[in-house]
Amino acid sequence: MKILLQHLKKYRVETIFSTIFVAIMVISQLWQPKLLQQVLDAIVKDKMDEISSIGILLIVIAVIGLVAGILNTILSAKIAQGVGADIRESSFRKVQTFSFSNIERFSTGNLVVRQTNDITQVQNLVMLSLQSLTRIPIMFIGSFVLAMVTLPALWWVIILLVVLVVLIVMLTFGAMGKHFVKIQTFLDKVNAIAKENLAGMRVVKSFVQEDNEINRFTETSDKLTAHTIRVGVLFSVMIPAFMFVSNLAIVVSIYFVGDMVKDDPTVIGAVASFMNYLMQIMMAIIIGGMLTMMASRAFVSLGRISEVLNTDADITYDPNAKEEDLDGSVEFKDVSFRYEGDDENALSHISFKADPGETVGIVGATGSGKSTLAQLIPRLYDPQEGEVLIGGENLKKVNKKTLRQTVSLVLQRAVLFSGTISDNLRHGKQNASETEMENATTIAQAKEFIERQDKRYEAIVEERGNNYSGGQKQRLSISRGVIGTPKILILDDSTSALDAKSEKLVKEALANELNDTTTFIIAQKISSVIQADKILVLDKGKLVSVGSHHELLQTSSVYQEIYETQKGKDVFENE
Repeated sequence: MKILLQHLKKYRVETIFSTIFVAIMVISQLWQPKLLQQVLDAIVKDKMDEISSIGILLIVIAVIGLVAGILNTILSAKIAQGVGADIRESSFRKVQTFSFSNIERFSTGNLVVRQTNDITQVQNLVMLSLQSLTRIPIMFIGSFVLAMVTLPALWWVIILLVVLVVLIVMLTFGAMGKHFVKIQTFLDKVNAIAKENLAGMRVVKSFVQEDNEINRFTETSDKLTAHTIRVGVLFSVMIPAFMFVSNLAIVVSIYFVGDMVKDDPTVIGAVASFMNYLMQIMMAIIIGGMLTMMASRAFVSLGRISEVLNTDADITYDPNAKEEDLDGSVEFKDVSFRYEGDDENALSHISFKADPGETVGIVGATGSGKSTLAQLIPRLYDPQEGEVLIGGENLKKVNKKTLRQTVSLVLQRAVLFSGTISDNLRHGKQNASETEMENATTIAQAKEFIERQDKRYEAIVEERGNNYSGGQKQRLSISRGVIGTPKILILDDSTSALDAKSEKLVKEALANELNDTTTFIIAQKISSVIQADKILVLDKGKLVSVGSHHELLQTSSVYQEIYETQKGKDVFENE
């Protein structure tokens, strides 16, 4: 609730006027039955002049109420949309500060639902609150008092109506509340399954898993549907129950007023006014119940949004750290790292040093910790023990902008954003010129297929780069990584989709054009790192050997085993 109030402060003036307009609207609604009673009294007494003047006043009051209601709706919508947009932006900004571990803790699909459906629920609550929060107490208290004054003898009918309506509201809305948490939970799961299937459609079709995935989706969707239907059933029972109670109150009122009319015909006007007030009392309670129901669902959503906004990023940067020009040296000092929830270290007591301009290969079996080690250099994770230093500075003391300008990471799975080629390249350097783009794409061997396109660097990139092949996406990703001429470049198996010739050309271009850049090459194939100045050999999260290719062939049993496994391939013919 605190987060909601913080964002409402921005719309303080609009909120005040919205409240004033809803108050005017409710006062108008309360005044109209009294004027209607006066009109009926005048008709009974045959006072035509009085009928005309009261009738005109009744129309004026109705118009004022209508205008006030319209203005309240406009302001409420503006505030609700504004608050929703502000919370959505704040949530998105917060997610951008999260480390990989934060994202993994929530999951991508979960965060998407929180930024869409959950914020929509909060938005609806703001809209309904501004329309009803002031309206409910004024309408209920005003109608209750005026109904008592109009026909004091039927005070017990009013009390009975209130008790019955409140009882229905408590039973139905109380039963609904527990389903809203389930609805949001299963909405998360449906979203996650749909996202996984759309992203992995090729895999699903390749292994003929359509039926299994449909069953998995259907099972979760059915649970979501079941809870939604239960809420719908409660609604379908609630509305007829309200109508039954209101009609019962009207019938009872008419029955007991029948004898009064014989003695005093003017009671007819009072009966009409009394019934209007009864309906307004019931509407106040119903609207209050609706608001409570919306609030119960929105508070669940608000709690989920607050969880995101109140989550501290696992990795923070020293706000007092100054921007500086660091060299490309990298040093690990007794570094150990363990993923959250794991019992064993992914890396244990890693120590090595890479000098500026060196090419460092990292090899090892699958799961040996190669990518984990690489992700510690740009500080995507922080180690639990030891220190990672760049340019002699501990990463925890380095300015964020300095770190991002110094280190560039190119992942094996090339991630491209919808837009244009130039948009994607400028993720690596925001103000990159076309000349810089040409140089970067030449190094990555991407220029040749870009030049074949009509719009060249303004060619469209579809969602996730689906209009490009795996090799083309990797070359664009490498281009993005080198365009800023980083002091440290990390290639995490990022040439795996390239043919041998293209891979060789990329490495030669990197060696010639970025000879001052410290380059880390993570690879499954020894041929990819055979020319490296030094090679780190990892085994089960431990650094077991360091040296050149020829040195490791003599000293490292793990390296020898990998080499012997791959020796039959012609990739070593030039060793």
